[in-house]
Amino acid sequence: MPDKDPAGSATVADGSSTVEIRTVATAALIPTIRAVASDLAARADFDLDAISDLRMAVDEACATLVDVAAPGSGLRCTFRVLPERIQVSAEVEAAAADTIVATDTFGWRVLETLADGVSVQHSASADGRATVGIVLGKSSGAPTL
Repeated sequence: MPDKDPAGSATVADGSSTVEIRTVATAALIPTIRAVASDLAARADFDLDAISDLRMAVDEACATLVDVAAPGSGLRCTFRVLPERIQVSAEVEAAAADTIVATDTFGWRVLETLADGVSVQHSASADGRATVGIVLGKSSGAPTL
């Protein structure tokens, strides 16, 4: 059974913890997700620049996904907090089965600059629904000795 850390999230053997947020896919709720990203990074002792970069990257990723989301669908954002790194996976049900996330935009370039790595995920189910997502990672920015 996982141990509980002081913040209340489950911690597994590799020292990671996972926090998941589900909201309606609307721009009005992105600040809440951005605040969670910032709080998790601060609790993980990220430096101020890394906290800011992660917050902005999560904002851009969620905004990009909200733009391609099916009306009334949900936005799920999962944060995996590892020692010195946070991995973020955000996904929505797409408006159409052939929906793609454009990677040739200014917003995508911003994501690539702010995150250590970023990729797009796309999956289709048998019922014709598609899910699109963005996965990104950010290191703490703390100097290694």
